[in-house]
Amino acid sequence: MTLRVVVADDQALVRVGFCGIIAATPGFSVVGEAGNGVEAVEAAQRAKPDVILMDVRMPVMDGIEATRRITQSTDVRALILTTFDLDEYVFAALRAGASGFLLKDTLPADLLTAIRVVAAGDALLAPSVTRRLIGEFARAVPITGPITGPITGPITGAATGTPQAAAGGGDQLSPAWNKLQRVLTDRELEVLTMVARGMSNAEIAEELTISPATAKTHVAHLLTKLDARDRIQLVILAYQSGLVSTS
Repeated sequence: MTLRVVVADDQALVRVGFCGIIAATPGFSVVGEAGNGVEAVEAAQRAKPDVILMDVRMPVMDGIEATRRITQSTDVRALILTTFDLDEYVFAALRAGASGFLLKDTLPADLLTAIRVVAAGDALLAPSVTRRLIGEFARAVPITGPITGPITGPITGAATGTPQAAAGGGDQLSPAWNKLQRVLTDRELEVLTMVARGMSNAEIAEELTISPATAKTHVAHLLTKLDARDRIQLVILAYQSGLVSTS
């Protein structure tokens, strides 16, 4: 199967470079380009690619708003590309529904792997920033109430290593933690913890002495039970509920 990709970047040379790498690789096809966020949304809706490579800082409409509109109106997966691993906009991009985050100095082979991973429904973050990025994201989002739908808005809790009481709630645990306890089995909580720590299905299988297929099934159950779009949302939920610590 050929993976269909749209490339959105306001720098023409960068855009041409990415398009060249993708188009020259068997199994990949460039089906659209965009120089700003508005064009990116239009290209995603028109071409319906598997993945859109999305720059963060673009004119007319930035990559964050473009990502939000694309993920809300299509099944297209957004892979964010940025120059800076400390770019504050990345946190907003995750809230907007992005499924991956890579630096622009990523090697071509790693870029192609990232596209495959995101297209397959998994989530991917640059390994050098995964823990810091998710930790900062978890601390930045306030808790306002129980989880009732997809994990795209604020949920409650603090990532401190143990389930914490919600602000102003005394000894009452956060709705996010209560949700996990209510809908997940002990084994699923264990798997969620491992997912949040960046472990792959194969690593989870080895740690728990189960088959990779069983590990994959556990992750699929987590996605369904928590109404999560992908692994990135599982990670965010684990940190925000207090199941996993940022330290």
